[in-house]
Amino acid sequence: MPLPAFNALMNAVSALCVVTGWFLIRRGRRDAHRTAMLLALGASALFLGGYLTHHARVGSVPFRGAGAWRAVYFAILIPHTILAAAALPLVLVTAVRAARGRFEAHRRLARLTLPLWLFVSVTGVAVYVLLYHGPGRP
Repeated sequence: MPLPAFNALMNAVSALCVVTGWFLIRRGRRDAHRTAMLLALGASALFLGGYLTHHARVGSVPFRGAGAWRAVYFAILIPHTILAAAALPLVLVTAVRAARGRFEAHRRLARLTLPLWLFVSVTGVAVYVLLYHGPGRP
């Protein structure tokens, strides 16, 4: 599997685990929630490793679409990139708070972190689809 496809898969797995973790905690299933969120962290870590490896080897990959597709691509890419930079420290701090048993502080921060993490994961898949399978691709 090419690295960009693997990275998109890890983003999708992360999004699925984050949503699953949210449903589980809403039902009071703390242990299952913890497992789902650790899986989301693992998938996100694998994504980040793959992403850095790919861009160290290949550099930036230009979007080849034009017109409205180009506008759509950048309308997704720009907030994705900005929020991805913000999400990483938030995800780490949220996880550390849970690991240290600071559940009230964890819960407060998770209310911001979860939607941000989910947005970044889902838009990461959208960026991949547009860049590697969208208009202007052979």
